[in-house]
Amino acid sequence: MWSPFSDKPPSNFFSLHDMPSNPNSNPNLHGHATLPPTPPPPHHPPKSHPCPTPTPTVLYIQRLPKLRPPIRRLSQNPPKRAPPAHRPLHQPNRPRLLQTPSPLPPNSSSDPPRDPLPLPLPFSFSTTFVFAMVPEISNRSGQGIALVISPDFRINGAYPAEYFGLFNTSTNGLSSNHIFAVELDVGHSLQFKDIDDNHLGIDVNSLHSIDSASAAYYTGQKQSTKQSLLLVSGDPMQVWINYNGLNHQINVTIAPFGIPRPIAPLLSTKFDLSRVFVEEMYIGFSASNGGLCSSHYILGWSFSRNGVEAQELDLSSLPKVPKTRKSKKHVELMVGLSVAMFVVVLVGFVGVLFVIVRKRRYVEIREDWEQEFGPHRFPYKDLYRATKGFKDSELLGSGGFGKVYKGLIQSTNTQVAIKRISHNSKQGMKEFIAEIASLGRLSHRNMVHLLGYSRLKGELLLVYDYMPNGSLDKFLYDTNSTATKLKWDQRFRIIKNVASALLYLHQEWEQVVLHRDVKASNVLLDGNFNGRLGDFGLARLYDHGANPDTTHIAGTVGYIAPELSRLGKATPMTDVFAFGAFMLEVACGRRPIEAKEVPEKVILVDWVYECWKNGGILGTRDAWIGDDFVVEEMELVLKLGLLCSHSVPSARPTMSQVVQYLDGDAPLPEITLQGWPVGMPSTVGGDGFSSNIAAYSSSQSLLTLNSARSTDT
Repeated sequence: MWSPFSDKPPSNFFSLHDMPSNPNSNPNLHGHATLPPTPPPPHHPPKSHPCPTPTPTVLYIQRLPKLRPPIRRLSQNPPKRAPPAHRPLHQPNRPRLLQTPSPLPPNSSSDPPRDPLPLPLPFSFSTTFVFAMVPEISNRSGQGIALVISPDFRINGAYPAEYFGLFNTSTNGLSSNHIFAVELDVGHSLQFKDIDDNHLGIDVNSLHSIDSASAAYYTGQKQSTKQSLLLVSGDPMQVWINYNGLNHQINVTIAPFGIPRPIAPLLSTKFDLSRVFVEEMYIGFSASNGGLCSSHYILGWSFSRNGVEAQELDLSSLPKVPKTRKSKKHVELMVGLSVAMFVVVLVGFVGVLFVIVRKRRYVEIREDWEQEFGPHRFPYKDLYRATKGFKDSELLGSGGFGKVYKGLIQSTNTQVAIKRISHNSKQGMKEFIAEIASLGRLSHRNMVHLLGYSRLKGELLLVYDYMPNGSLDKFLYDTNSTATKLKWDQRFRIIKNVASALLYLHQEWEQVVLHRDVKASNVLLDGNFNGRLGDFGLARLYDHGANPDTTHIAGTVGYIAPELSRLGKATPMTDVFAFGAFMLEVACGRRPIEAKEVPEKVILVDWVYECWKNGGILGTRDAWIGDDFVVEEMELVLKLGLLCSHSVPSARPTMSQVVQYLDGDAPLPEITLQGWPVGMPSTVGGDGFSSNIAAYSSSQSLLTLNSARSTDT
C-alpha cells in the first residue's frame, strides 16, 4: 500500500503508455488496463481495542497520460483531404486557446481557402472495479472509500483520519484542488449535507457531492424495481463509472457481486470535467476510517479512456474476501504462538527461581541522579516483602500498564497498593522518575495519593494509598447477585468527588496535569465509598499557558475526545470529554460502548441523546436505581454529561464550571434541542448526537446556551 503523504510513488506505479492497448483501436486515443488479481491483504480478526491512529490508504494508483498536448497553429495552406486520425487529447484547462486561435492574415486572392486543423477530442473514460468493506463491528464502519482522480499522488495537508484522506478544513471546496472522486460513503455528515450513512456520491474538489443517492441498484425487465444495498456488509460489490467528454455525462452504477450491470445507473448527472482535469492526472483509491476499524479491499479493477468501454472483469478469477474464521495458516500461527508462550513461561519460571535463590544477596543499585528523589524511593526488598513476593493471593487487579498488589509496609504497619510496571527504556527512566516525584507532591482529598516508587533494572514499582473498596467499575458491572450495588446518593457524591479532583489537576495546582484516562476503573473507593481519582500513568505535565506536546493517542475507547484522532493533542478539554462519558457511565450503569447491545443502544451518548430528544431521558438511568433518586440531580448529571461530550472542545464547560453546576452554585445553562446534529462524518451510523470513538468535523453547535455562544468549526 502507498500513502499520499509519502514523497515517492509505489513500486507498482506505472503509466498507461506502458500498458497494452485494444488492438482494434487507435493507441493514441485511448488506453486500457486491467488490474490483475492479487491476493488480498491479510485479514486480522476483530480486537477489543481501537485501531491505531487511522491514516488514509491509497489501495492502488496509476498515472493517466498527459491530457494537454502542445498548442497547434492553423496551417497557412492546409491540405484539402480529411484530417489525420491521430488527434491529441482534449485540453481541459485551455479550451479557448484551441477553439479560438489567434487570427491569421487574410488570404490573398491567389491562395486557396484555409481550413483549421480539427480540435482535440474531449477526454472520456470508463472504469469498473470490485470492492468490499469489512467492518470490525458488524455493520459499523469508518468513513468509506473513494475512486479518486488527482493531479498529484501526494495530497499534502489532507487530514489522515478525515475527508477520505483527500482534503482538510481549509482545502475542502477549493477549485485549485483539481480532484474528482466517486465516494462510497458510510458516514453521515451534516457538514457535507450527506443524505444518509450508506450512499454513493460524485465529488468535485469537495466532499459536498454534486449528486448522491442511497446505495441501491435497479432490477426487473423494465429496471423499475430498486433494491437497497448495505455498503458495509462485508460482501463484494461491483461499481461501473463512465464519463462522456462530448456531452459531459457522468454515470455511476453499482450492483452485488456476480449480478450483470443494470441498465439504469444509480447516479446520472452532467458536469464538464475539463474544468477539473489538468495536464497530468493520477487515478487510484483512497479511504479513511475516522475512529473505527474496518478493512477496504479492491479485488479487481479495469480502466479505459476515450470512448472505449472498460474491459469486463473475470469475476471467477478474483480473490475472495477474507473471512474471520480461522484459516490453516491462522491455526499454524496459533500453534506456533502457543509453543513460544510455553517456552516464555518456562524461561520465566526458571528466572523466578533464580531470583528467589539470589534475592537475599541482591544489592540494590542507586544512581547519582536519584539522590534528589531520595525521600520518594522505597527499598525494593520492603515492597517485595510487603506483597509476599508478589504472590497472586495479594493481586488486586491488572490493567494496561501492569498489575496492582496489596501490600503491608512492616516498618510503619501501613497498607499500600503497589503497581508493578515494566519499563525497558533506560534513556527515559530519569524523566519518568522526575515526573513521578512531581506527581508525588499532588495532594487532594479526592485523589489517590502517590507515595513513592522503587525500581529494579527495567521494572518500576509505584506505591499508592490503599483503597479498601477497590475500583468503581466493580460496583457498576458486577453481575453477581450478591454484589453490593451503589445507591444514587453514593453515585452522585462520587461524580462530585472526581470532578473536584480534575479541577485541582487542571487549575488549582502549580502546573496543569492532564489525566488522559478518566474512567470508572480508574476511580477507587475508600472505606466510606468516597471517590478517589487514580492512575496517572498517562498524565502529562505542562506549564500554565503553554501548549501541550503532540503525543500518540492515549486513553480508552469510548472516552477519547474526537479531536484526539485528528490532531493528536491532549488538552484539559479532552479530560472534560472523558468526564462526560464517565458521568453517563455512572448514571446509566453501562459502558460508553456496548457492542452486544441493539444498534440504537451501542453508543451510550447517542442513546441518551435520543431518549432526551423523545422526552424520556430519565429512562436511561441504571435500572437497579429504580425510583430511589432525586430527579433534579439525575437530569443534571445526564444533561451535563451530554454537554461535556460536545464534539467542539470550545463548547465544553471547564472543570470549574462543572463543579459549580454539580454543587448548585450556578445553574446549568438552558439546553435546547435546536442545533443538535443528527450525524457526523465518522459516526457509527444513523442519527445521533455523537460517537465517542469517532473523529468529528461538524459545522453546527450541539447545544444552545443562554449566552448563544457560537461553536462553529
